[in-house]
Amino acid sequence: MPSDTARFPRSSPYWPVVSHPLLRRVLPGLAVSALGDGMAVVAVTWLAIQLAPQDQRGTWIAIAVAAYALPSAAGTVIFGRLLRGRSGAQLAGWDAILRATALAAIPLAYLSGVLTIGLYVVLLAASALLHSWGSAGRFTLIAELLPQRHHLPANAVLTTISGFATIVGPPLAGILIGWAGAVWVIAIDAATFAVLALTYRLALPAADSAHRYERGASRTAGFAVIRHNPALLGLLVLSFGFFFLVGPVYVAMPIHITDDLHASATLLGIYYTAFGIGGLVGGVVAGHLRGWPLRTTTIGIVVGFGVAMLPLGLGAPVGLSLPAFALAGLIWAPYMSMSMALFQRSTSTAQLPAVLAANGAVLVLAVPLGTMLGGPLVGVIGARPTLLLCAVAIVALGLIAGGFAISRRSARSPGDSAVTEISASR
Repeated sequence: MPSDTARFPRSSPYWPVVSHPLLRRVLPGLAVSALGDGMAVVAVTWLAIQLAPQDQRGTWIAIAVAAYALPSAAGTVIFGRLLRGRSGAQLAGWDAILRATALAAIPLAYLSGVLTIGLYVVLLAASALLHSWGSAGRFTLIAELLPQRHHLPANAVLTTISGFATIVGPPLAGILIGWAGAVWVIAIDAATFAVLALTYRLALPAADSAHRYERGASRTAGFAVIRHNPALLGLLVLSFGFFFLVGPVYVAMPIHITDDLHASATLLGIYYTAFGIGGLVGGVVAGHLRGWPLRTTTIGIVVGFGVAMLPLGLGAPVGLSLPAFALAGLIWAPYMSMSMALFQRSTSTAQLPAVLAANGAVLVLAVPLGTMLGGPLVGVIGARPTLLLCAVAIVALGLIAGGFAISRRSARSPGDSAVTEISASR
């Protein structure tokens, strides 16, 4: 028994990740920044509610949430030639610097008495310009430092950190909003990004990326790689549809809490915490799924997530909808880890930053577009019916994707299927 206990940490798929001499220096900074983002989930929408006109709250919540992510799609193209030759640490570090600067301007504008809902949205948009490149940088760093067999566990570590922050961040944000106001939670988020930027700068050695990566290529080279790879293109289409249909939830949830349940930001934080608890468990489980067929599992995640969201849309009591929301978080968590592993396995290291940035740009675009749809949708049919419509549509999307996958598999030769399964299990 003692020998089994001694072997446990090193036998875990996560041990090569958390014990890596460079990654272990970055993980604390990522955890701090994730906590700030966990608080921002509540603060961004709540500050929009406070700044927006009473009869336009739904629309401005949608715009604010979209502004916090949508501009990264444009940033992927605008900064394509400049950033494409950079290392993962550089990309992630520059994104953190921009986030810290733009978000810090929000409380400064508030103190100056000039913060309006319009300026708030502009600053949120500025903070998001490099978001796709920053996300690409994190997963590129994993591909740079670890062999392929450790990519999925490493991706899952990032998901687990995010899930833990979602547990702690939203209720902490609810407390801080009640005590000091949402604008100061945004200030804390800015400070956490500053910590992350310093982490990338000080914890990792400077990389001479100009000699390791292709420079001067097209700004849209990453999109071209995805377009010519049917497997990656199919995954991107599924992800876009999935995230687009999740988008309206960000608008419907706070309105459902305030108008239907007549509750405060604290309850909204509790729901997001429940989701985070599920996400934490799901993130831990994801690293142990290396032997599962990744494409099939991603489709199953979509269907399962939609089913788990049904109680919330059907108006189930909090005692039932809260654990269902936690289950949705558990099912959701492995999706990004697995999809990133597919990209890491299907793309060369030289192409990976641009390809992941392109993928991130589409995914980031999907959520805000769905969120912007959520504003008028909630206004027309209400918050709870919007949640139900999204849940049903997500289930339908997964079933359709499953049908396509079955038809493609039946068209393949047995040898092709065998190769696919062997590759997925590596």
